[in-house]
Amino acid sequence: MLHYPRLDTVLMVEEVLKEKGEFGSKRSLWLALPKKMMYQTFMVILSYLEDSGKIVIKDSKVVWIWNPDLAAKYRKSNLMVR
Repeated sequence: MLHYPRLDTVLMVEEVLKEKGEFGSKRSLWLALPKKMMYQTFMVILSYLEDSGKIVIKDSKVVWIWNPDLAAKYRKSNLMVR
C-alpha cells in the first residue's frame, strides 16, 4: 500500500455518499469527490466503509446505508449491535 487515507479524506468520501445516497459505480463516486486522490487510496476507504457497515457495494453500485438514529436507539436498548 502506497498511501493510507487521512481522516479528513475518509470524512470527505463519507460526506459525499451521505448527500447523494448512492452512486451507479465506484468510478462515478470517485469522480464526484471535491478533491482528487489516488484510486488505490479510494479503494481502501471503500473497504473500510463497507467493513464498518456504512455502505454496501453490490452490482457495482455504492449505497450509503448507515442510519445514526437507528444505531442510537439500539445503543440505548439492551440489544448489542455488531
